[in-house]
Amino acid sequence: MNLPWHLYLMAILYILAGLNHFRKPGMYIKIIPPFFKNPKILNTLSGIAEILLGVLLMFSFTTQYAAWGIIALLIAIFPANLYMFQNKKASFGLPKWILFVRLPLQIVLIVWAFQYTL
Repeated sequence: MNLPWHLYLMAILYILAGLNHFRKPGMYIKIIPPFFKNPKILNTLSGIAEILLGVLLMFSFTTQYAAWGIIALLIAIFPANLYMFQNKKASFGLPKWILFVRLPLQIVLIVWAFQYTL
């Protein structure tokens, strides 16, 4: 079964994002809300998950499972996006409107992933 190009695009984006967790861990650790313990471990786990799920998207027999995993991951990391919006120290100096737009963008990414669960 040939997979659509946009599925490969999604896979590559998640793989690159996952690799970035190891390239620039401080960037991700900074946006993990303080009520989560062990931010370094959470960063590592989320990076591994993004890489693994991105790779699994590219195989037709694992695409649906990977898409569900991405949906779960996007829900799990939403508190970090919300914390980034609410906390000036975690905002990297980005304008508030950009941080706000990132919140509903999670829904768009979830809908995109959901297309591959069917």
